[in-house]
Amino acid sequence: MTLAQALLQIGADVSRVADATFSVAGLQWILITLVCYTAALALFRLAGGSPWLHPLVITATGVGMTLYLTETSIADFQTYAGIIHWLLGPATVALAIPMYNQWQQVRDLGWHLLVSVMAGGILAPLLAWTTLYLLDAPLALQMTMLVKSITTPLAMEASANIGGVPALAAVFVITTGIVGAVVTPAVFHIFRVTGAAAQGVALGTVAHAVGTAKALQMSEQAGAMATLGLCLNGIVTAVILPLML
Repeated sequence: MTLAQALLQIGADVSRVADATFSVAGLQWILITLVCYTAALALFRLAGGSPWLHPLVITATGVGMTLYLTETSIADFQTYAGIIHWLLGPATVALAIPMYNQWQQVRDLGWHLLVSVMAGGILAPLLAWTTLYLLDAPLALQMTMLVKSITTPLAMEASANIGGVPALAAVFVITTGIVGAVVTPAVFHIFRVTGAAAQGVALGTVAHAVGTAKALQMSEQAGAMATLGLCLNGIVTAVILPLML
């Protein structure tokens, strides 16, 4: 694909998203999503940051119930609220800011940080895959599980390349992120993990974007480490898995 063709494709995608977003139905669903998120965030703060009331869980539940009551399909919602999905790209790029602010510490950790990310990125999906293998789950399901700990766009692309199911990969990724954000406070307490760097790396590597959001709530240092874990694990997994399988 030439540069001109790529630019035309981007222009067409932006035009399609804009047409759907600024329709009456599009504005309605974006408003519903924002209202659900605002209410979920307020509830989360009132509960003192309880992981069981994570804003993503409450927002997804609220939007899901609205879709059910209005008999609107997921495909239609994705079309109408496409701008929200599109904003995932700029939001991911913006994660570079806390990492830049903590760059000196990232350099000081050096290979220790890389080994930690690699270990987490290998063990988490491998344990999940082993469970499915022992249960004799379908091969496509096993392949999809291998990408559960990287961010959604990379997971969907990688799963398609190794014989998985992209749509199911998105479900696994979101579920992994939510579970990670919910249980990590208890896990850190049980194993006495108190260092911000260690907590951030764990959250970003295993629970990807949702875990990184949780780390940013904890401290900028944890957020920076989570961002690095998210990026490194995502890139390595997306590149290596198709070559190995």
